[in-house]
Amino acid sequence: MTVTNDRRVLVHQNKQALAGSVAARFLTNMVDVLQDQDEANVVLTGGSVGIAVLAAINESAARDTIDWSRVNFWWGDERWVPRADPERNELQARDALLDHIDVPRENIHAFGASDDPIDVGAGDDALEAAAARYTAELRSHAPEGAEYPRFDVTFLGVGPDGHIASLFPHRSGIRERDASVVTVHDSPKPPADRLSLTRPVLNSSDRVWLVLAGSDKASALGLALAGASRDEVPAAGIKGRYRTMFFVDSDAAAQVPENLIAPTY
Repeated sequence: MTVTNDRRVLVHQNKQALAGSVAARFLTNMVDVLQDQDEANVVLTGGSVGIAVLAAINESAARDTIDWSRVNFWWGDERWVPRADPERNELQARDALLDHIDVPRENIHAFGASDDPIDVGAGDDALEAAAARYTAELRSHAPEGAEYPRFDVTFLGVGPDGHIASLFPHRSGIRERDASVVTVHDSPKPPADRLSLTRPVLNSSDRVWLVLAGSDKASALGLALAGASRDEVPAAGIKGRYRTMFFVDSDAAAQVPENLIAPTY
């Protein structure tokens, strides 16, 4: 793979066109990845646009060209709610795609849920125990000596405040360097309790694809691309090992510098 390590913005007319384009690009990418290696690792995101992309993958005529038994799915973050809660990222991803493809159960690496039977010691916190469990699962699928797998594609949404996963502005999570997973007890966006991968883990992905739509995201995207600090705008601190792509609709692109906008895919 050629190392370019740049950032590119691809602008689409609307959310529907955006979701379809990202889905097509993802399926093509998975074909290429699985030609070169035995398995792939993909990090999923929640949010309306992230789930729309998964639904578009499911609806694509090319969906079954992928050997899904060789694809592992992880999540960038999760809301600390019961497993059947409709707000849970895992449940939304299952409804949109995962329950419709031939992917083995063991390839779906979901975060723990608030109603899971998690063993905690006296005085311990269930959320912290769930973070430790996911940290261990990441390590168990990592190359020897590493703390987490080598991710091929990481999907991320971007909030109006510039947050990615559950790493929020001016919070300790975006500054975490050592842990693979952090807990969030006071999220500014409900629910208050969450689990999230950290910035070093997200940035370890070969390709980071940030997918966002809507005029409420324009300011955050513009600041991220203009060099804002990651503490102020967490999305500014995200960069894949080889490629960082911003897939956006025309509304979200309102403050993107012209020189960063790539030709239509």
